Amino acid sequence: MPVHEFKVEMTCGGCASAVERVLGKLGDKVEKVNINLDDRTVSVTSNLSSDELLEQLRKTGKTTTYVGVKE
Repeated sequence: MPVHEFKVEMTCGGCASAVERVLGKLGDKVEKVNINLDDRTVSVTSNLSSDELLEQLRKTGKTTTYVGVKE
């Protein structure tokens, strides 16, 4: 299962919680979420496309960009 990496403009734990909340709404379509607040990166293990995940992450209202698939 691919791991998609995104840069998300997170500045605090509340931002990270918002990311977890919107990704949580995808239920079992997302296997794992790893948030690194220091690097402002979010890694999502999912079979969904990067576009679908990006659209969901943008619901946080934070500036989000797709980095790529982590090997």
